[in-house]
Amino acid sequence: MSGTSPTGDELVSLLAALASPHRLRILAAVARRRTYVSELARLLQMNRPLLYMHLQKLEAAGLVTGELVTAPDGSSVKYVQAVPFTVALDLDAIALAAQSLTGSGPGAEQEK
Repeated sequence: MSGTSPTGDELVSLLAALASPHRLRILAAVARRRTYVSELARLLQMNRPLLYMHLQKLEAAGLVTGELVTAPDGSSVKYVQAVPFTVALDLDAIALAAQSLTGSGPGAEQEK
């Protein structure tokens, strides 16, 4: 996430990704260092399929990145780390972002 104002669609994706207690805990756990998924699942006491689902949402919003690392023995480990970001959210930022929304939703027809 860059220092520029997010578009409407980026803001919706970001807020949706942050609107989950599980995803907030994941971000907090990877905020300081890269970690691998199995370790993260143990730390958060979450099964890996559920963790992967939340990681997908965070990755789509640009809040985490993942890297698959293959060891010399052929085993693979997925590492995740947080992407530093800052979001300045106020009414002006929301109004600006709303102008670039592409999805349809409540009120979309009224705005045209």
